[in-house]
Amino acid sequence: MLTSSHSGSDNISHDFLIKSLDTILEEHQNHTPEAHVLALFMRCVNQVPAYRKFLEHHGVNVEQIRSLNEFAALPLMNKPNYMQAYPLPDRCIGGNLDQADRVAVSSGSTGKPTFWPRSALNELDIALRFEQVFFDSFRAHERRTLVVICFALGNWVGGLFTTSCCWHLAQKGYPLMVATPGNNKAEIFRVVRELAPHFEQTVLLGYPPFIKDVIDAGIAENIQWADYHPKLVFAGEVFSEEWRSLVSDRVGSNAPCFDSASLYGTADGGVLGNETPFSIAIRRWLAEHPEAARTLFGESRLPTLVQYDPHSRFFEEHEGTLVISGDNTIPLVRYHIADKGGIISYAEMWAFLNDYAITSFVDLGLPKDFKVRHLPFVYVFGRADFTVSYYGANIFPENVTVGLEQPEIMYWVTGKFVLETHETHNGDCFLHIAVELLPGVEPAEMMTTIIANSIREQLLRLNSEFANYTPPERQLPRITLRSFADSDYFPAGIKHRYTRQ
Repeated sequence: MLTSSHSGSDNISHDFLIKSLDTILEEHQNHTPEAHVLALFMRCVNQVPAYRKFLEHHGVNVEQIRSLNEFAALPLMNKPNYMQAYPLPDRCIGGNLDQADRVAVSSGSTGKPTFWPRSALNELDIALRFEQVFFDSFRAHERRTLVVICFALGNWVGGLFTTSCCWHLAQKGYPLMVATPGNNKAEIFRVVRELAPHFEQTVLLGYPPFIKDVIDAGIAENIQWADYHPKLVFAGEVFSEEWRSLVSDRVGSNAPCFDSASLYGTADGGVLGNETPFSIAIRRWLAEHPEAARTLFGESRLPTLVQYDPHSRFFEEHEGTLVISGDNTIPLVRYHIADKGGIISYAEMWAFLNDYAITSFVDLGLPKDFKVRHLPFVYVFGRADFTVSYYGANIFPENVTVGLEQPEIMYWVTGKFVLETHETHNGDCFLHIAVELLPGVEPAEMMTTIIANSIREQLLRLNSEFANYTPPERQLPRITLRSFADSDYFPAGIKHRYTRQ
């Protein structure tokens, strides 16, 4: 039984379990995000010792912060100036860890790992993002659903956080069974073979390259994915729409806007937004119209495009990167997550689409009676430094990915690669790409020729810098085919990086 000090949390728990998703989101839209984020700011001033010290250090007069314009002038917090500068308890509500009952750990890609205390009640807000996917896309409130967690389990945020949010949905009444084999393929296949026949649909949740590995390895083991009506939930990486189409085809899906969804999440902020059928349909249209995508996003590569609830996570743009504010055991107030991206309002998105003669959902391939949620959009490219410069052109991994995701090529490769620039003994620069082969596939000269030409074709189509800056005789990349889990380029158990400087 929760003590009286948790009475506000009791209300949150009651709302999540008793109220429908529609009701909760409608209530959120009845309150302005500005008022909500200002209230969060004042709560942190009053209840978080580290934040008070942080503001004092920056000479902020709290009494002057009364509007969104004044809020937008507050100093940005980040890991070095806040998370690593103040003791862990001081960064928590109440100045202690009493309200936390679990912890997640960030990967430490920008330094040493960071600990993020959480509570089950914090997760209910994040569980709404999962509920949007399971309700709006998968209709899981109407279908008996097997949920298979394919993220690694442990202190890292993906596996246990996802599991817990799915348990919350089951507690709310969704007919789910949650299985937790983690990133062990043999256990995943055991779960699918034994349990999937007893359910109307099976949801696989994991990082995109690993989910594809699971699907491909399952096909090799004679698992008939289409029999289980699979749905796919991704997180952690940007992927192309060609990749989504290919994976959808391999599991027998003919409705990619409704059978898959990507989550935009971080260890520090939780799940910040989620793909919706509407955002996926827009992104798929943009993939076919790269000039329109370049107009909207300012770059040749296609970012992850999700919708978000500003009542839950309040986004701002700062010099082409994203800043968030949101409640947690460690609340975030103008926290700079350093992801390159931007925000687009619901009205702005429709205005953009109208400029290209898209005036209805049907124009995007959605059903005429599709019900949309009027939520804003956030797009994210990922960290800004994962590029290779070649003849002055920024080459993005996303551009190369599309070249590898052509139907014939995908029967040879996993989709993983390492992009780098090399020099010949004469000092001439060339683009080198190491490509990982699927298990059991032997390299052949014919493959390298086809892959090189495909990547060049997509770079010329998608990347105007490459097309205009790179001399024609230097545009064909040199391809090295590497065996599956090659220790030099694709070691097992380590988060993959697609570029080398």
